[in-house]
Amino acid sequence: MRIATFNVNGINSRLPALLRWLEETQPDVACLQELKAPQEKFPEMEIRAAGYCPIWHGQKSWNGVAILARGTEPQELQRGLPGDPDDEQSRYIEAAVNGILVACLYLPNGNPAPGPKFDYKLRWFERLRLRAQELIATGAPVVIAGDYNVMPTELDVYKPERWLDDALFRPETRAAYQRLLDQGWTDALRTMHPGEVIYTFWDYFRDAYGRNAGLRIDHLLLSPALAPKLKAADVDRDVRGREKPSDHAPTWVELDWPKLG
Repeated sequence: MRIATFNVNGINSRLPALLRWLEETQPDVACLQELKAPQEKFPEMEIRAAGYCPIWHGQKSWNGVAILARGTEPQELQRGLPGDPDDEQSRYIEAAVNGILVACLYLPNGNPAPGPKFDYKLRWFERLRLRAQELIATGAPVVIAGDYNVMPTELDVYKPERWLDDALFRPETRAAYQRLLDQGWTDALRTMHPGEVIYTFWDYFRDAYGRNAGLRIDHLLLSPALAPKLKAADVDRDVRGREKPSDHAPTWVELDWPKLG
């Protein structure tokens, strides 16, 4: 069973690229971020025509997350990250798919740091830690997939010395991510590629993709009940090099788990 995460950077403006990738790779589950579309503008008809059943949490112009399941309806469990009833940003959704609890997230960027946006990022991270602790305590097979907006180590960033004061790489951000791992989550991509330079994001400027000047900020974390099922993990890097691409590439895991359909 393949579960993927993909920050599409505008689902309607980049719909052909998304549909092409879905057709080529046919993940069983796809977690999408940065829809940049209000709830009523999500391209449900086109997604269903491609063989996927979606749930989504939209927002005008910004944010937005979705979970797509191939040939089956995801059973929505949670919309919005618990812990702050005043938080109106569409950044989190959970569903049960094929016996696995799938959480899809788009963690705040946090720049400029320090400042109010960075404070919001750290508060959001703490809410995520509390929710992740609840999920791990259930003993269920869980994957938390998405754009975490954090490079966990120097290996995860091209020229780390240039990023020391960035909200994606500040010590507070990396420590927050480590606190998640300390609960018992497995960083699937790094587990399958230890010591390897592997990125999931390349900026649009200065030929970052061509120079492989990238970041690893899209992660799939597996609960202790699911981690032993991990068979493979990788990045569909070539998708970033296509016409009118997202600045992220799809990232995925293969699990020793029955496929959908």
